[in-house]
Amino acid sequence: MAKIPIPKEKWSGKIETVVVGNTPEEGGSRSSQLMLGGDVGMPFLSYEGVGHRQRLAGEILDSVEGIPEISIAPFNELSYDVVEWAKRWKDLGADMICLKLRSLDPEIEDASVEKAVETVNNILNAVDLPLIVYGGGNREKDAHAMEAISNACAGERILLAQAEEDAYKSISAAATANGHGLIAYSNLDVNLAKQMNILLADFGTKLDNVLMDPLMAALGMGLEYSYSVNERIRLAALMSDRMLQTPMCCDLTSAWEAREATEEEESWGDPSERGSWWEATTGLAALVSGANLLIVRHPRSMEILQDAIVELRGE
Repeated sequence: MAKIPIPKEKWSGKIETVVVGNTPEEGGSRSSQLMLGGDVGMPFLSYEGVGHRQRLAGEILDSVEGIPEISIAPFNELSYDVVEWAKRWKDLGADMICLKLRSLDPEIEDASVEKAVETVNNILNAVDLPLIVYGGGNREKDAHAMEAISNACAGERILLAQAEEDAYKSISAAATANGHGLIAYSNLDVNLAKQMNILLADFGTKLDNVLMDPLMAALGMGLEYSYSVNERIRLAALMSDRMLQTPMCCDLTSAWEAREATEEEESWGDPSERGSWWEATTGLAALVSGANLLIVRHPRSMEILQDAIVELRGE
């Protein structure tokens, strides 16, 4: 029987490779550098060539106020100590740590910038994984915090989050000054994602320092539209749209805001297992639509996605 050839696309574009984390040889203290991106085709099509391995970052919250308890219950025994939380994520096989400094928010704890820097340093000293740092959501305060954190982490090449259309200059300057990467946020729109990268490039940020976050909506909260946005970004990049040729980061943790993920309903089964699968299903959609980095809250979700990446990459 004649062998049926696999139709292959010949893409003219390629996704940039963004390096995260510096080892002692590069002036940092991380155990290894991670490469994100490098894709030369659509996700997981081995016959077109796959890029660098998709990576998973475990989320840490320095304040758990208002967070669904079931979503962070596996870390309850740690008393939500951020250092112990980071160590647990490393034991669970996370590739990176994602610290969200919610305590900076004036409506939560209104913690000082100095305390935020101390928290970051404590985590860097406790685990040797590459680090992502988010602020608390107050733009003015976050700008000061990111500048201070950038200075404190000089040489480590962390990812600072997040640059937005109305607030990107300070975080871009902070990242560039100390050789860090950053995450550029846009709201479910291909053109906005492109515009964000254009603004950063015009400001002097090199695109090999940028990850896009096009906002990954969770299952039941607009996942289908998010999927289409991610896919169109990836297709445009492969067709040589230079301003979209950066890796994608998707934060899956909003999945725990879905009523179906956490509501106690006996006929729906164990809410912990259901919620973790809700997050993991959101992550699976993100992966096959083009995501290179996923931020995950629950250990079970991490486990599911780790297995999926191995299987999808044919390993």
